[in-house]
Amino acid sequence: MSLVAKLVLVAGLVMPVLFTFAWRRIERANVAAGLPPATQPPTGDWLAIGFVANFFDTLGIGSFATTTAYVKFRNLVRDEHLPGTLNVGHALPTIAQAIIFTTAIAVAPLTLISMVAAAVAGGYFGTGIVSKLPRRSIQLGMGIALLIAAAIFVMKVTGVMPPDGNALGLTGGVLVFAIVVNFLLGALMQLGIGLYAPCLTPVSSLKFIRQRKYDKRLGIGLAVGGIPGVLLAAFVVKSLPMQWLYWLVVVVVLYAAILMLRSALQPQPAPDAVVSDAVQKPIR
Repeated sequence: MSLVAKLVLVAGLVMPVLFTFAWRRIERANVAAGLPPATQPPTGDWLAIGFVANFFDTLGIGSFATTTAYVKFRNLVRDEHLPGTLNVGHALPTIAQAIIFTTAIAVAPLTLISMVAAAVAGGYFGTGIVSKLPRRSIQLGMGIALLIAAAIFVMKVTGVMPPDGNALGLTGGVLVFAIVVNFLLGALMQLGIGLYAPCLTPVSSLKFIRQRKYDKRLGIGLAVGGIPGVLLAAFVVKSLPMQWLYWLVVVVVLYAAILMLRSALQPQPAPDAVVSDAVQKPIR
């Protein structure tokens, strides 16, 4: 195992502990400040969507678009809480993916470290903007993000997008370009455009938690259900014929995009008081 892989392994084992500790500490501070706690555990279907989304994320489908489609279809979470919920809930499963793939594939250290650092910086920058956006802006942004995701899926299936590469490192201008792109993708990730592991990090998630711009119960459900999905996909299934699944995802994601954009065009309700996660009713 390379030195970088060993460092990633150590960081990957420490990071979930630190993230979970920080999550609990921030939530306790929020409760002490007068915000209501979540009084009920996640439901079974919330655990299931965490499992399914991260299972297919490990195989290359992505978890943000699929989770958004299901959550929007079921109207489970306020639209303005969706970006934070996605980032918080999928953080721990994505760390598991980072450990598995980085220790298994000898990626060039400079490429790995610089691109992850760029994504972290972009994510931190993007969170500060997205967490303050009004509901309509988030609905429009996520609707457009879903359309982009559907277009990417179509390009993959039809062969317009180049096949997956096998480069283990980048240099020169290509590396600089990749760093800039990863910064932008890290920022866009906060609006629901997924950025594949290991770039999704707890750094941006903690800002959503601190500002209570996420759904705690669903976030926990995605995290708890997601890790077994990652392990099953990485160590047992490993690969599936994905073309038919891409087309199914395209249909689902387009439907969710239409719902989100339709919500953005409807009259927006007046801001209401913060209520408990256990009784909070989602608003389109």
